[in-house]
Amino acid sequence: MSAREDVPPAARGNGGGARDGLTALGEAPATLVPRFEHGSRVPGWDRAVDLEKQPAEIPDPELVEVPAGLRSEIEARMREYPDRHSAVLPALAAAQRLHGWCSPLALDQVACVMRVTPAYLESVASFYDMLETSPAAAHRVYVCTNISCSLRGADRLYEVLREAAGEELNVRSFECLGACDIAPMASVDGVYIGPLAPEDVPQLLEDVRAGREVLPAKQLARRPVADPYADRATREHGEHGDGPGA
Repeated sequence: MSAREDVPPAARGNGGGARDGLTALGEAPATLVPRFEHGSRVPGWDRAVDLEKQPAEIPDPELVEVPAGLRSEIEARMREYPDRHSAVLPALAAAQRLHGWCSPLALDQVACVMRVTPAYLESVASFYDMLETSPAAAHRVYVCTNISCSLRGADRLYEVLREAAGEELNVRSFECLGACDIAPMASVDGVYIGPLAPEDVPQLLEDVRAGREVLPAKQLARRPVADPYADRATREHGEHGDGPGA
C-alpha cells in the first residue's frame, strides 16, 4: 500500500495558498490525503473507446440463441416496469449469473430479448462496479475502503486479502457498501461480514474455498437488533426468511 508517486510537489504542501497545501486560513500545511493504487474509480474508466467498431444494431432473434431460463427471467423483469429499459440491471445481473460475466455473448442475448443494442447494455454494465465486463473469478469479495472502513484499517485488510487470495477470488476495493457500523467490512458473494481484521483472512478464504458459510459469527444478518422480530426469520430459517415471522 503506497500513496501515488506522481503527486506534484505543490500538492504536498510547500506554501503558496490553499491549493499548494495550506489550509483556508493559511496557518498550517494541509494534510495530503493519499490516493492508494486501487483507487475508487469505476472499472474501465481508463480504457479508450474503440473508434473502429461498426455501429451497433439490435441482434436478430433468428441468429442469437438465448437460453430458455435466461429469456424467461428477463421477460419477467420487463413485465414489472412500464418502460422495458428499467429492467436492464436485473437482466444484466441474470446474464452474469449464467455466464460468470457480462461477456459479448451475454450482452447479445440480453439485447436480443430486450430489443436494445449490445452497445447500450455495455454502456450500463461498464458503469456499475458489480457488473463484470471482463472474465472474473466465481467468488466475489468486495472490501469497503471508504472513509469509515479506511480509518479502521480497511486498506491493510484489502492488501492482505488480495495477496492471500491471488487470482482464485475476485477481490476488489469498493467505494462504499453502506455498513459503517461493522467497519472494516467486506461483501463476500453478497453476504456482509465485519468487523474484519487481517487475522480473519485465512478463515474467510478457507470457508469460501470449502463452500461453507463464511465467518457466520461476523455476518451482519446475524447481529442482534433492538426489534426482537426484525431478524428472527434470518436466524431461524436462513437468509431467505421463508418461515414463520418472515
